[in-house]
Amino acid sequence: MDIKKIAVVGAGPAGMMAAIRAGELGHEVILIERNPLPGKKLLLSGKGRCNLTNICDLDVFLKRFSGNGEFLRDAFKKLFNRDLMEFFESRGLGLKVERQLRVFPKTDTSVSILGVLKNELARAKVKILYKTKIKDIILQDNKVKGLILPDNKIISADKIILATGGVSYQFTGSTGEGIELARKLGHRITQLRPGLVPLVVRQNYPKDLEGLTLKNIRLKFSAGTKEIISEIGELMFTHSGISGPLVLTLSGQIVDWLSENKSVHVEIDLKPALSEAQLEERILREFKASPKKNIKNVLKTLLPLRLIEVFLEIALVPPEKIVSQITQAQRKTLVCLLKGLCLDIIKPLPIEEAMVTRGGVSLKDINPRTMESRLVKGLYFCGEMIDVDADTGGFNLQAAFSTGYLAGESAALN
Repeated sequence: MDIKKIAVVGAGPAGMMAAIRAGELGHEVILIERNPLPGKKLLLSGKGRCNLTNICDLDVFLKRFSGNGEFLRDAFKKLFNRDLMEFFESRGLGLKVERQLRVFPKTDTSVSILGVLKNELARAKVKILYKTKIKDIILQDNKVKGLILPDNKIISADKIILATGGVSYQFTGSTGEGIELARKLGHRITQLRPGLVPLVVRQNYPKDLEGLTLKNIRLKFSAGTKEIISEIGELMFTHSGISGPLVLTLSGQIVDWLSENKSVHVEIDLKPALSEAQLEERILREFKASPKKNIKNVLKTLLPLRLIEVFLEIALVPPEKIVSQITQAQRKTLVCLLKGLCLDIIKPLPIEEAMVTRGGVSLKDINPRTMESRLVKGLYFCGEMIDVDADTGGFNLQAAFSTGYLAGESAALN
């Protein structure tokens, strides 16, 4: 077997898996990372717990991607959710499945995931260069020959795998350098947009509710004739608007609507399990049971304490008003707000503060069976820098590991 020199740029989940796979196939692999340590963004995933993957079936899995999921079929044939779980479990790390079929390490810390990957890099004899950036790629007859570092040092390579991530969470080192290198080599770049991102609203009251999480609620986003209704789940108020699983999951579509200059609104259904009629009946019962209480105290059975005064301010009902004095019109207003507390969406937070980057190297320029560039021989792409993204639940991380695995194997065997 001819030993190839394979350079992998970026030590995130995709890059580490690519280096491991190429190394275990017996090739000389060098992994280049701009940070002093690997997996900086990986350590943040799943709120530090690392939502590794999701065990839903393949067709459901692909539908969780925002339009380009089918591109991943070949990568998932090589390494899918059960394979990824076996990779970690066979190396001594216990995993567990939580609600919505999300997979986490039993340790509840992403450090455990990173530990396994670092051990495998060592076992595969991957050489790692930390605190190292890439200046350029050397080509000869449209085939990769090596990399140029900022000090003009040259690293020769028969194959190069770019796994530098997108431009979100830039403090982790995702600056888009790999995407710019791909652009320089003639690859088309799909517009970069924020994904899994909090949304900014016009109203001021979320600022007063910052940090408050609403559970078991439903959202309805609308823009003209377009409408999206969420599942039942959680929302969190931020300094400038809204976040939480329901918001992040749907934020990509909302960003697209906003880019079309559409006015976007969201209605928060605070009691999705009850119809308006059932809710009004419940409120009437509460009023009749406590006619001398003020409305603020009666609403404690329906709303979180921090939300009550803001809610009554929006309803134009004084918080100290005795419930026996609440008019029928005011009661109707309360019911309507409980079923549809409205906010106007202005914009997403900047892409640098998004969890993932949407867009990237166009899939038209990548062979899905190998992850090799269709334009430059010996150049491969994987992970977040390609134009593939999904909602929350372990889907993006699985895509990173799978495309990395396929890129590493293809670079080693082809």
